[in-house]
Amino acid sequence: MSGLKRPVRVTAGDRVRFDGQLRGVLAVSALAVTLSDDDRPYRVVPLLELFETEDFKVVDTPMRMPLPPASLLESFPEAEVEKALWWEGHILEVLHGLPPGAEPGAEPRPEFGPDRSLTARQRAKAAELTTAGHRVSPSTVAHRRRRYQEHGVIGLADHRLVRKRPQYGEVDDAVVTAMRQAIGEAVDASTRTGTFLLWRTGEILKASPEGHQVRLPSQRTLYRLLGKLTVGTHTTGSATTRRSRAHGAQGPHGEMPVFAPGEVMQIDSTPLDVLVRLDNGVVGKVELTAMVDVATRTVTAAVLRPTTKSVDASVLLARTVTPELMRPGWVEALKMSRSVLPHRRLLALDERLEHAAARPVIVPELIVCDHGKVFLSRNFRSACRFLEVDFQPTHKGSPFEKGHIEKTLGSVATLFAQFLPGYTGRNTDHRGRNLEHEHLWSLLELQELLDEWIVAKWQNRKHDGLRDPSHPGRPFTPNEKYAALVEACGYVPVALGGDDYVELLPAEWRVVNDYGIRIKNRTYDSPELGRMRRQDSGVRAKRGLWEAHTDPYDVSRIWVRDHRRDNIWVQAAWRYLNRVPVPFGDLAWDHVSHQLPRATEAEIADAVAALLTRAHAGPQSGPEPEPDKRDRRVAARTKAAGPVTPASASSGASSEDTAEEPEETLAEVIPLGLFDPLEDPWKRP
Repeated sequence: MSGLKRPVRVTAGDRVRFDGQLRGVLAVSALAVTLSDDDRPYRVVPLLELFETEDFKVVDTPMRMPLPPASLLESFPEAEVEKALWWEGHILEVLHGLPPGAEPGAEPRPEFGPDRSLTARQRAKAAELTTAGHRVSPSTVAHRRRRYQEHGVIGLADHRLVRKRPQYGEVDDAVVTAMRQAIGEAVDASTRTGTFLLWRTGEILKASPEGHQVRLPSQRTLYRLLGKLTVGTHTTGSATTRRSRAHGAQGPHGEMPVFAPGEVMQIDSTPLDVLVRLDNGVVGKVELTAMVDVATRTVTAAVLRPTTKSVDASVLLARTVTPELMRPGWVEALKMSRSVLPHRRLLALDERLEHAAARPVIVPELIVCDHGKVFLSRNFRSACRFLEVDFQPTHKGSPFEKGHIEKTLGSVATLFAQFLPGYTGRNTDHRGRNLEHEHLWSLLELQELLDEWIVAKWQNRKHDGLRDPSHPGRPFTPNEKYAALVEACGYVPVALGGDDYVELLPAEWRVVNDYGIRIKNRTYDSPELGRMRRQDSGVRAKRGLWEAHTDPYDVSRIWVRDHRRDNIWVQAAWRYLNRVPVPFGDLAWDHVSHQLPRATEAEIADAVAALLTRAHAGPQSGPEPEPDKRDRRVAARTKAAGPVTPASASSGASSEDTAEEPEETLAEVIPLGLFDPLEDPWKRP
């Protein structure tokens, strides 16, 4: 008996080799098995004797009886389902001797006992049903039994009642093929109506050899066929969506798991649906370029430009790794120290966060973008290499691969832009009238409002994509998600020095004249430009011009590279800087800063409401309120301190700046007005 390989099981219906013959298994009991026999109706063999026979072998075992597909049964009429279940009870008695639901220990009836062959039991069942008024033959019972063993209870139902219709009805396959070709030709073409597609289908059939023998169905049938073939293709809808679906990835959409801030970030540009007043006084639209962190949905930087260029993307990257400093007029609730962000712990690692607003500083590891020239430019790629950031363009025609930034830019239009004067709507059908006559913001003013809105609204807005897997019922805000992830992933700052920041700014090549350097109708000058005036820089490729770097989002100053003195940077200020608000220093910040508890949700909501109200009202041109004595002193000292360089902005205030000084008599301070691009710059104040 040792080493005997036994079958997994022997069931009724199996065929086995026993005693030199192939025999069918008619019935199986606890101690014996009933086999078919050529000489006798059946043969009962004890299991022990069967397994010990040397030539015993299960020749073939039918597949396991499938589970009843209940979902398919539901597609049948109720009467047919009841009939199939009725047949199942009788077939089970034929196969196993007992009907379903028999009491434990019940014995089979004599005509269905294990000593009866399968054929005999089928005859007995046919006779029983006929006597009960159901005229069936033994062959019918055998047919039902075989269908039940092959398909389960679904095999006992009449499938003629649920016969499936052809996918395209009675339409000839050649017509379907021709219409598919017409739909394929429309992918990259302009959008046309269904009438054109039906006409094109007929033309394709006429041009094919077999098309002459095909008879076109009726117009109604063709329109129904067109509706089936164009489901989800936007063939008669949006051309942009149609091309995106046709040329996008055809396989299943994968998902890149993201567990840390900065692990994957996405960047993109889109026109902002708002009219603004540009520097030359012309009313026009601008483009919004933004970067979003996938793990936290944080908008790390967003800038507005009349036309996005490669240098703008580089500056955006620099702003991403630079803290957003609090600005005059921002409420205390927007301060990082009053937010859910771990400000105290992060401040020990990065001193630049001392006066930062409640927007995380995230260093990118991988940036995903589309194939726009701005992001594939050498300038942007070199900036990524400088900051050691991986660069990954998406597949062409696959905007879903950067769906987070696509959705974010769309949310800016619905959550922010519609509150602004000059809002145009997403298309011409939604555009109002006489928008250019409204009290429009300038580009620089609108940039200030956008920066404040991101800190106040977006970073504190619960996001449906930020949920805890353990508690999916609770959504998080971007700041809350960042605070949770930074505890596990840590924070390593990439502090850009002043020279590093300037290197990322766009360059302009200009002549240094007696009055300074003129860039975009603004004049910049500095005493340190003395040795460069009317001189040749020595750069032959630029015909002796001097290299000047400008910050598109801060027009108060520029930086000129001195090619004659080891390429050092010389800072030059805007000549009419006294006509616009000057950059604030540490003293101004300390004056308005107070040690307040963490900002409440109500305070943040009030700040957002005030921001949207101020944005909707447009720029104010009335007189400024008279400042008090201390405000005048702080303003005067801030102005005397001069502009703040990027290097100095990255460090905290010194003890000398923040020390309280005794009252002193100061000269009268004239409040500074807003810059008017339409004003004559040569007009005497």
